[in-house]
Amino acid sequence: MKITLNPNEEVVKVVKEGLERTGGYCPCRREQTPDTKCMCKEFRDQIKDPEFEGFCHCMLYYKSLKEENENG
Repeated sequence: MKITLNPNEEVVKVVKEGLERTGGYCPCRREQTPDTKCMCKEFRDQIKDPEFEGFCHCMLYYKSLKEENENG
């Protein structure tokens, strides 16, 4: 498993600007609670799921099931 930033630099820039505006809370959520503080609870739970591969809700992070050095 590996967690990386979205390879789309524009998405990363926009989300990070949103995080700055909200004090670190997910800019894609209306509520500001401990569960929406980046890295949000939803994505932390997805990270724990051994079957999940994909982006967090706001597309900042990506969980890959393969390590970068694995073949195939």
